[in-house]
Amino acid sequence: MNIPVTLKLPEMASPAISPDSSSHEGLSSVHSIPACSPTSDSENLSPDELELLAKLEEQNRLLEADSKSLRSMNGSRRNSGSSLVSSSSASSNLSHLEEDTWILWGRIVNEWEEWRKKKEKLLRELIRKGIPHHFRAIVWQLLCSATDMPVKNQYSELLKMSSPCEKLIRRDIARTYPEHEFFKGQDSLGQEVLFNVMKAYSLVDREVGYCQGSAFIVGLLLMQMPEEEAFCVFVRLMQEYRLRELFKPTMAELGLCIYQFEYMLQEQLPELNIHFRSQSFLTSMYASSWFLTLFLTTFPLPVATRVFDIFMYEGLEIIFRVGMALLQFNQAELMQLDMEGMSQYFQKVIPHQFDSCPDKLILKAYQIKYNPKKMKRSMKSPVFFNVKSFSH
Repeated sequence: MNIPVTLKLPEMASPAISPDSSSHEGLSSVHSIPACSPTSDSENLSPDELELLAKLEEQNRLLEADSKSLRSMNGSRRNSGSSLVSSSSASSNLSHLEEDTWILWGRIVNEWEEWRKKKEKLLRELIRKGIPHHFRAIVWQLLCSATDMPVKNQYSELLKMSSPCEKLIRRDIARTYPEHEFFKGQDSLGQEVLFNVMKAYSLVDREVGYCQGSAFIVGLLLMQMPEEEAFCVFVRLMQEYRLRELFKPTMAELGLCIYQFEYMLQEQLPELNIHFRSQSFLTSMYASSWFLTLFLTTFPLPVATRVFDIFMYEGLEIIFRVGMALLQFNQAELMQLDMEGMSQYFQKVIPHQFDSCPDKLILKAYQIKYNPKKMKRSMKSPVFFNVKSFSH
């Protein structure tokens, strides 16, 4: 017999363990990309919702115009912090927008089924603009249908069992968000609940067991919600979002993702692709972690969480889009570097380019051409991938 799960609203996430660098990140991120169509769901929207959408569209237009200035920064953009925050011109009336958005998200949660069925396009645009931090826990659970899963009733029993993966999990836990307060220290609450969730999953899915990278995904969930809920969301992500295939021992799905990403690179940035090949700079060297950790080990948490918001609704497509946007944005610089220089550039420069403006990263991601039909056709090609650098 299933026990109904009662979901609480903002109280589920503690501000003390927010992944956001400031309390305004989740709110200020509401103006990130142009909507597909301002009137796409107009027949289902109230006057207040239409007014908010109009405000968001105006913010988007200002942001898009402002983002063009990034192109002219060249070498100085690495330390030109004032230029990166110049989108303040698009945020002069942000306080009213924040308030409206907060009210709207409360309505979305309370009327979830109606929004999923009748206002889906607007919901997608709002998610791309960033889910306010205090709504993330409940919205993520709703997005992946993890609010009433039978496996939740097994969680406490799973914790009493032993797993063959326990030593491996213990080894990696100290390396997961080591600078985050919630996970600092061997006896921290964060490390304890992270171990619990990873161990429980290794018992319900013995084929996958435990794989490096997955702890970062679970760690982010634990920053937002209690461990039982985080466990259910992780199970759903593994089942329905291609993650289980990515983390299987053969990692064939990771090989497929790398192959598909190379296909996009060759088609959209052919000169950069040739340069990478001339330097023996393999796609797997920089992109494997993008897919395995969904950029959680690449970007600071405020930026990575924005990507994760979209992943929860749209799946791995956003990983392809963001990855290509990063290469496109940095093509000129990368073309001047050898293999060692590119490795350093990916590690030290790229992760922090959008610290002050995650909206612009999302904007650029949706300017990337992505054809699901072409991607599906590329799946028919044979994929060979070296998985020695990853362990279970």
